[in-house]
Amino acid sequence: MANNKKKETFMANPVEKHTTAAWDSRFETKKPVSNVGIPGELEVRNAKEYVDSNEK
Repeated sequence: MANNKKKETFMANPVEKHTTAAWDSRFETKKPVSNVGIPGELEVRNAKEYVDSNEK
C-alpha cells in the first residue's frame, strides 16, 4: 500500500454530504453530542398519520 499514497488520501474523504439533504432540515433540534435530529410536533403527527393510514 505504500506505493499508492494518493489513493489512501482520497479514500479518507467522505463521498456524501448530508448537510444539504432534504430530511436534515426537517429536524427542529439536534442532540449536542450524538448529533441526532429531534423532529418537531408536525413531523411526528405526519408520521403517525402515515402509519395509521397504512395499517391493515
